[in-house]
Amino acid sequence: MTSLEAKRHTLAHLLAQAVSNRYPNAQLTLGPAIDTGFYYDIDFGTEKIGDADLPKLEAAMRKLLPSWKEFTSEEVTKGAALEKFSSATGVNPYKAELIEGIVERGEKITLYTCGKFTDLCRGGHAEHPAKEIAIDSFKLDRVAGAYWRGDEKNPMLTRIYGLAFDTKEELDAYLAQREEAKKRDHRKIAKEQGLLVFSDLVGSGMPMFTPKGNVIRSEIIHFSRELNAELGFGEVHTPNINKGELFKISGHYDQYKDDMLTVHSQYVEDEMFLKPMNCPQHTQIYASEPRSYRDLPVRFSDFAVLYRDERPGELSGLTRLRAFSQDDGHIFCREDQIESEISNVLAAIQKALAIYRISYWVRLSLRDPAKKEKYIGEDAVWEKAEAIMRKLLTEKNVSHKEALGEAAFYGPKMDIMAVDAIGREWQISTIQLDLNMPGRFKLEYAAEDGTKKTPVMIHRALTGSPDRFMGILIEHYAGAFPLWLSPVQVKILSVSEKHIAYAKEVSDALKAANIRVEIDDANESLGKKIRTAKTEKIPYLLVVGDKEAEEKTVSADSRDHGKLEAMPLTDFIGRATEEIKVRK
Repeated sequence: MTSLEAKRHTLAHLLAQAVSNRYPNAQLTLGPAIDTGFYYDIDFGTEKIGDADLPKLEAAMRKLLPSWKEFTSEEVTKGAALEKFSSATGVNPYKAELIEGIVERGEKITLYTCGKFTDLCRGGHAEHPAKEIAIDSFKLDRVAGAYWRGDEKNPMLTRIYGLAFDTKEELDAYLAQREEAKKRDHRKIAKEQGLLVFSDLVGSGMPMFTPKGNVIRSEIIHFSRELNAELGFGEVHTPNINKGELFKISGHYDQYKDDMLTVHSQYVEDEMFLKPMNCPQHTQIYASEPRSYRDLPVRFSDFAVLYRDERPGELSGLTRLRAFSQDDGHIFCREDQIESEISNVLAAIQKALAIYRISYWVRLSLRDPAKKEKYIGEDAVWEKAEAIMRKLLTEKNVSHKEALGEAAFYGPKMDIMAVDAIGREWQISTIQLDLNMPGRFKLEYAAEDGTKKTPVMIHRALTGSPDRFMGILIEHYAGAFPLWLSPVQVKILSVSEKHIAYAKEVSDALKAANIRVEIDDANESLGKKIRTAKTEKIPYLLVVGDKEAEEKTVSADSRDHGKLEAMPLTDFIGRATEEIKVRK
């Protein structure tokens, strides 16, 4: 059966032919399959195309598809390939660059043909597109700009995105999901609820949380701190600026230098960076004193701010930032402690996601053996680490999928893939087994027999970045936070001015019970106050009028359960306090 990725890649070729037929002077570059479909980057020269041109191209693709009976391929020489992509105006420079790269890598040059269209390609198509691709299963989506090969120094190209699924029903479901996602966009909801601010003067990708927004962020961190305490982690605090030598030893310098922000001192010549991760610093805390086998495991957690030099076009509200915290943690342990430590962390993650009401699946992320240059460490070390992780998941009966090429550069990992309320997947929590970094830093402990041994290092994040996770939660809940997370947990609505005094009495009692509360004492009708409060998605509204003031009761309206019977104020406080305590 043809994979969806192969169908998507085939449709990129089909789009390229439709473009070539309609715009004969356009220069094609390349077009891969992506998570939701495909795209093709094209140099249209002086031609300008936009979203309004897509329906005609899409119609042309549908007309061409029945004639795409079968793919054929041939291996050609460099000269033949260059000739294939030549025209009266010369050789297509983009194809020429790709061909040159193939030759330099010592790879074969292959051309794939279907219908009346031939393209430079490595393969991976639907063998019989007309039979295998449903004619209503794809749609051209949008036009965007993209630099050739992602380099700002290169020409700007036109990127045409397409959506593609196995069936029309799946395509329609995705489109419906995307429309719902627009309504839930955390940037929109955060602005409506006054949760965070971005400023050009501060810098892109660096959020500032308002008092209300910081309540949510702090509650996320507080919950992670509780879980850390249950797991036996000691919280540390590490500096934001570090010498480059630290990252050279850890291996991050070679892997991430282009994504790290540099820092310059007026007084010393050291190469320094704003730190993109905490693990190298934690090795130095471990190394600061002698360790015995009796001391292990040693567990450190850290909520320090991290910095990564993301490209401006890749920033996206809270879900892609330049400055963010992480509920980070590292365990230094003996080999015989690996299973229990990972099991305990996994149980804590499962507990957290149950509280947040988020489903998930586990991805076992492994090294790609065909690209060993991307990783540090010997083959035997990787094989050992991967076998341990696979065995642990199997013995714990944890359903999982394996993914080559998704490992950290220093070791395999279990990635927790959260599935939100509308079915989107987010990689949040992670547990990473590292048999490489401790040796690079010469970490050791005294074994029971008196010899020196190297500890194992386990990297873990319970929900990932509190900042990013907050963005995910805003969309997961559509702004209707559970009581324990809500910036305002209760809003008191006074029926008229003469009830304001009792409203303040109720407010004082709620505050004394550590319940976050606001009073709406505006000179407005009660109906208008209720309508306004409901748009704010506050969990509880308390109406106070003559009867409530006289009987010392409240009339409660629950966002999630509707109107409740009038009850004594003390009963409501007990109900809300318990709900907050158990994070219901």
